[in-house]
Amino acid sequence: MTVAIPPDTVSLSDYERHFDATADPAVRAYVSGYAADGITDRANRTAFDRLSLLPRILRDLSGATSRMDLFGETLESPILLAPTAFHKLVHPDGELATVAAAGMTKTLMVASTQSSVCLEDIARNAGSPLWFQLYCQPDFDDTLALVRRAEQAGYRAIVLTADAPINGIRNLEQRAGFRMPEHITAANLSGMRGHDFVARKPGSPIFQGILDTAPTWRTLERLCAQTSLPVLVKGVLHPDDARLALEAGARGIVVSNHGGRVLDTVPAAISMLPRIVERVGGNAPVLVDGGIRRGTDVLKAIALGASAVLLGRPVLHALAVGGSVGVAHLLTILQTELEAAMALCGVRRICDIDRSLLLDAGGGE
Repeated sequence: MTVAIPPDTVSLSDYERHFDATADPAVRAYVSGYAADGITDRANRTAFDRLSLLPRILRDLSGATSRMDLFGETLESPILLAPTAFHKLVHPDGELATVAAAGMTKTLMVASTQSSVCLEDIARNAGSPLWFQLYCQPDFDDTLALVRRAEQAGYRAIVLTADAPINGIRNLEQRAGFRMPEHITAANLSGMRGHDFVARKPGSPIFQGILDTAPTWRTLERLCAQTSLPVLVKGVLHPDDARLALEAGARGIVVSNHGGRVLDTVPAAISMLPRIVERVGGNAPVLVDGGIRRGTDVLKAIALGASAVLLGRPVLHALAVGGSVGVAHLLTILQTELEAAMALCGVRRICDIDRSLLLDAGGGE
């Protein structure tokens, strides 16, 4: 079935607007929801708005390209699909539609542990590189089994999400009465004793043993020792944690506050990016997510030291509105905006982007 994308859809915010107008209110609360009062969720956006670009003129732009290399992979742009759960909530084909769009646009996709399609099926339908996002399971053998499956299916990196040993307090979801539909499950976790975060009742105790098996630095060390794939740690906000992650064997850092969905009132991810880049000192790629809605945001993140950015909620908005074609269109919009911003700032290549393009080079700190 072909889905007609509304003709006034020319930006990421247009996809969000159409999603908000058509989605089931409970699903909308889950996809677009935030922790507590949404202070961090809003900060992710406003931190970008506080950064001003300072363009250069009359520069040689011959041979301009947004291609870049990451872990030995040449990518069409520094824009990656962030891991987001349960795509079947917004489209019947779920992650299969998303990975098809990634293939159409040659975009690297990070598939979620909590995908509603199993990781092997996603890989079989992939036309571009895949990474696998990992939630550690209570039993490390189950965690390792997920890693082995990802290795065998051809995933090229593991992204360990470390900032959510439990779900955040999501009042928006609670007010909307969101419950995961019975026909949608975490397909990768069948038969495993996983943390049932979605089913935990609001207000139920947390310090009742649920954290006894939460991952630690030792877990990261074991994980890095057990796979030849590069391991990135996602959810880093403190510079000291970036250092500890590299010491434990991680080969990449993702600066993230989980889209403002876990702990409210933490800083915007882009605000912490320069400090973490400084602490990493060029020893590993540093990626960032949270609040990216324009190509100028991508340029600003690269200028502050990010190797690449990850895009989360907007992908689900586009998937709901336009299916696979919608996601491909959304990614094309963002890449076009990035290329326009690069051209208008006088930079030919991603490696030419630096802090001199920002009026507030402190990253809103």
